[in-house]
Amino acid sequence: MVIGAGFTGLATAWRVRDGAEVTVLEASDRPGGMIHTVDFDGCRFDVGADAFLARRPEAERLARDLGFGDEDLVAPATGNVLLWRDGRLRRLPRGTVMGAPTDIVSLATSRVLSPAQLARAAAEPAVALFRRGEARAFDDISVGELVSRRFGRAVADRLVDPLLAGVYAGDLFDLSARATVPQLWHAATTGSIRRHFKRQSTTKPAVDTPVFLTVRGGLSRLVTRMADTLGSALRLGEVVERIDPVVGGRWRITTKHATSYEADHVIVAVPPAVASGVLSTVDRVVAEKLSDFAAASVGVVALSYPNASRDTLPAASGILAARSNDTSIVKAVTFSTRKWPHMAAHPRVLLRASVGRIGDTRALALNDEALIAQVDAEVRAMTGMVDSPVATMVMRWPAALPQYAVGHLETVAGLRDRLAASGPGIHLAGAAFDGLGLAARGAEADRLAQLIMP
Repeated sequence: MVIGAGFTGLATAWRVRDGAEVTVLEASDRPGGMIHTVDFDGCRFDVGADAFLARRPEAERLARDLGFGDEDLVAPATGNVLLWRDGRLRRLPRGTVMGAPTDIVSLATSRVLSPAQLARAAAEPAVALFRRGEARAFDDISVGELVSRRFGRAVADRLVDPLLAGVYAGDLFDLSARATVPQLWHAATTGSIRRHFKRQSTTKPAVDTPVFLTVRGGLSRLVTRMADTLGSALRLGEVVERIDPVVGGRWRITTKHATSYEADHVIVAVPPAVASGVLSTVDRVVAEKLSDFAAASVGVVALSYPNASRDTLPAASGILAARSNDTSIVKAVTFSTRKWPHMAAHPRVLLRASVGRIGDTRALALNDEALIAQVDAEVRAMTGMVDSPVATMVMRWPAALPQYAVGHLETVAGLRDRLAASGPGIHLAGAAFDGLGLAARGAEADRLAQLIMP
């Protein structure tokens, strides 16, 4: 039994479908969670997730197992990204790892930092030597604290924050370094972060595979293909109210309409607030702790501009906005018809702007008309475009991006240990626990499938 037809739940059910009897219960009227492709200005357009990490194999492997080939999987035409700060665009320095700089020359030429801030960032190897072993002294610290200690606060604010804002929409000084940027955490435990990644770049062969991929026609094609294969095993509009143990080590799942199911394994792949209610009859402590998990509400504004704007658009795939732009609500803009080759022939310029951060409700407090007007004004200020959009739409995602607080990994492990003590077969899953993005979700689906069908 799978509760929740987001990407994790669907992929897990699809993986085990031939070796186990599986049912997927989804409370809403559509599967896919934050994967949602809509018709926008004559184009299939993603207004949730719009790509997946290709340098991890799990999402691409799932896509290919679903029957999608090279003609379906599309890499970005350009990876150039610009930073918007203090009313100016600057190029993202080469060689950053989640914003942490490894190429000091590129960092200097980007002019993102002042001379004093640049000198502080360049001193990271010496700082690491002085603080040798420091990272091992903590079970976890925040991303902001880790980066600020090593490179200085300006690197955290001006480079790391814009890059993480689109993924987590969180506060750097609340997000767990171990859970959010494990590659930086690991590098810090070995010594200098900058030298660690420099060594990797010289000792590992050059990788010519793209960083990201998307699906021609929208990521919802992945969801549709899994849902079609599952057929009647996927049941929409089914709200699960409780899970109870029954004789023989099985579990009874009861829905709002008093329908009940029994299963040996129950995968709870819903947001923590929902999982809290579902699991309250299994372990009240787990339910209470799940209710404390935080999530950011975010939104996507799709905009279509006249073709005349194409030449005005900066030569990049998009823009990231620093949090220090206090009056702005846009945190990122993707130039969709510039970034994705399969969209390049569209007769207009299609963009998507991201809004919303934890603790900042200004954007989502606006009605659609006011939100579109504000986003359009900011996008045109960033890009230099003068024409007004000819088509727009807003997609709101309330409490959609989980926040990995400091100590997140230990918290999740503790919850799973308690559930295991309640009886075998209850599995806590989803983006709130083990990583955001389709690659991480695909990896968890693989792990769960192996648990259920060893």
